[in-house]
Amino acid sequence: MRELKVAVAQFEPHDGDKDYNLSVMDRLTYQAKKKGAEVISFHEMCITAYTHASKLTKQEIFGLAESVPDGESTKELVALSARYGMPILAGLIEKDETKVYNTYICVNSKGLIAKYRKLHPFINKHLAAGNEYVVFDLLGWKCGILICYDNNVIENVRATVLSGAEIIFAPHVTGCTPSAMPGRGYVSDELWTNRVKDPVPLRMEFDGPKGRDWLLRWLPARAYDNGVYYLFTNPIGYDGIHLKNGNSMVLDPYGEIQVEIKSFDDEVAVTTITDDKLKLSGGWRYRKARRPELYKEILGKNHVSKTKPVWLNNDQPD
Repeated sequence: MRELKVAVAQFEPHDGDKDYNLSVMDRLTYQAKKKGAEVISFHEMCITAYTHASKLTKQEIFGLAESVPDGESTKELVALSARYGMPILAGLIEKDETKVYNTYICVNSKGLIAKYRKLHPFINKHLAAGNEYVVFDLLGWKCGILICYDNNVIENVRATVLSGAEIIFAPHVTGCTPSAMPGRGYVSDELWTNRVKDPVPLRMEFDGPKGRDWLLRWLPARAYDNGVYYLFTNPIGYDGIHLKNGNSMVLDPYGEIQVEIKSFDDEVAVTTITDDKLKLSGGWRYRKARRPELYKEILGKNHVSKTKPVWLNNDQPD
């Protein structure tokens, strides 16, 4: 039986401050190593922070972007991987000759293992969309990556799993923003400011329909329906002007939560995943029972993709 001890992280990033954010990632990777982790995953665009990018000009966002694998942040991640003896997955803004991307990479001590560009970017109009799924070998497991909104389009998950993925790394910056769904919305700064003296109201907000309850409407379904492990990561505290609820977690192929971070601090959670659950899961059986001849023409019809969350129409908290 294959086993892998995985870590998911959460932390409060500083806008555009790569040195600070990488220093926190260094500390959390050290903590994960002490807990026996063999790989660690961080959230979407964790190296630069995310929400503030909505206001960046083309020049500013190109200024934050780096090439991969030759950029300094990738090199720093490789150095961290060598220091702690484990692969690291993290997000940044990537640039090539003419475009910039919301990119998530996996590195080890020898260099870049995998690179994935977000398929549905929307935080800044200058970000280009990725155009391919990524499945790669990592420590004896087949792994895929889907960034934030990419996971909400269920075809992306199924395509990644049908390409061989047993683990999906799902880096996010999500929760606590407006939506058409009842109960969604921003969380008051007053609750965050008073989190040490009076933690219960904030925990109730973060775990309610604005945060964790919303995640649990769909995240376990992605794992269960596809018979795949899900490593969900999310920042805690402020990312730009938005509070985020953290709740980084690992879900097994049954859709059950194996481990979850339930604090307001920069933290990691570690758990062991095993391959026996993959073929025992309902999702494994459902994939085997598919009849693609019935729906391949339906799913492949021409379609104009539209991606814009409600909060971008009103991106200032109350």
